[in-house]
Amino acid sequence: MRMLALSSLPAVNASLNAACTFFIVLGYVMIRRRRILIHRICMLTAFVCSVAFLVFYVYFHIHAGIIRFGGQGWIRPVYFTLLVSHTVLAVATLPLVLVALSLALSNKFTSHRRIAQWALPVWLYVSVTGVVIYWLLYIAYTPMGASAL
Repeated sequence: MRMLALSSLPAVNASLNAACTFFIVLGYVMIRRRRILIHRICMLTAFVCSVAFLVFYVYFHIHAGIIRFGGQGWIRPVYFTLLVSHTVLAVATLPLVLVALSLALSNKFTSHRRIAQWALPVWLYVSVTGVVIYWLLYIAYTPMGASAL
């Protein structure tokens, strides 16, 4: 069995975030069209993508440590503002999504809708900014400390 290289995990995580974004948006479109089963499948798939992301993210940072942003000049405050907002909202997203999911699975749809109207945009922001942060950190600018990967 072939293992994923540690250096490939950031790209895997960006792909998981992109997939999560796709399924969140598709799930939203489906619920607006009253396609409840497809909505449910999309949102559960987005949740699985997020859980897989979290597992790979923690594994990566346990083994690779901190990867320092290599950009200089005006992009540094832009990157760190994006990173801080992403990180804070990622922490907030977890309980929101878990509560929304548990309410939906318990058929408490009025309460589910109330939480989901907050959870969805925050979760979507976190997923999209996760891809942007990956692009800035690993593609647009050379990371510092990643040469050991």
